[in-house]
Amino acid sequence: MKRKLLIDVDTGVDDAQSIMLALASPDVEVLGITCCHGNTKLENVLKNTLRVLKVCNRLDIPVFRGCENPLLAKRRSAADYHGADGLGEVPDPKAPSLELLQKKNAVNAMIKIAKENSGEVTLVATAPLTNLAVAVELDPSFPKHLKALYIMGGNTESRGNTTVCGEFNFVADPEAAHIVLDRFTCPISIACWEFCCMRSLPWSFVDEWFSRKTEKAKFLKEISALSMKKARSPEYEKEITAGKGFNPCDLFAMAAAVDDTFITESEQVNGSPSLTGPLHSEPPLTDLVSPSGCGDGGADGSSHARDDGSGLHGAAGEETQDLHHQKRGL
Repeated sequence: MKRKLLIDVDTGVDDAQSIMLALASPDVEVLGITCCHGNTKLENVLKNTLRVLKVCNRLDIPVFRGCENPLLAKRRSAADYHGADGLGEVPDPKAPSLELLQKKNAVNAMIKIAKENSGEVTLVATAPLTNLAVAVELDPSFPKHLKALYIMGGNTESRGNTTVCGEFNFVADPEAAHIVLDRFTCPISIACWEFCCMRSLPWSFVDEWFSRKTEKAKFLKEISALSMKKARSPEYEKEITAGKGFNPCDLFAMAAAVDDTFITESEQVNGSPSLTGPLHSEPPLTDLVSPSGCGDGGADGSSHARDDGSGLHGAAGEETQDLHHQKRGL
């Protein structure tokens, strides 16, 4: 029986690599791809996702428009690493039309797919967790229908790649990260920033990977060129703790979701992102209003959730896992 995946992305370079890994795995069925703000603005994320599916000849996979803004924080981007368009600034004049997008909103689609395949769906989140947070606010039973959740995001040693202490996906929507770790009841595994820094792919492996004579390898090499240049810079190499190499963070979370034998060691911890303090610039969570296009619970398309003291400010009660993967041919 194939492993059923639902993928939530902010398609930049490593998201694209992750999607391609999932599609290349014979024992995996991708039920859908939901898109979120993050590495680039949502419109680019949607275009990039369709471009990846086109290269893989898999435009049959449904793609859904998700949240274009964080819950409370200011929107960020990672243009310095992924390019202004999120995909290495390599335009495609024959890119698929956004008319191929599904009409259903990503959050509602996420809930529907999970319920229709209750207990069978593994959700892989390589974007800020806005879509997931809004989903659990709209339907608190949503996590109970998931088999597992794999996340790329956060950190455990306060090593930041966006702020002094913050990892990009969690900093891009800290309130959403807090809600997900507090409210999701399915098993959660996290590939955090420090882990990724310790597991960079050797340049010799990357060169061999991208030199294959296929359209997919050519596409990967083109979209990854800008990121690889950044990864070779002295400032970036300071972060890598296991020798020089390429750091496709999202790929590690996807590899574990596709084949959990990649996890050779794990650590169970209680995780809760900090929402207050001098290193956090946003106000504490009191009211949640879903961004435009993230649910149709109200007449204006928004959903409201008042903090009733049920634990949104408390320590997360769910156990998470920090992944330790083998280096294998991805």
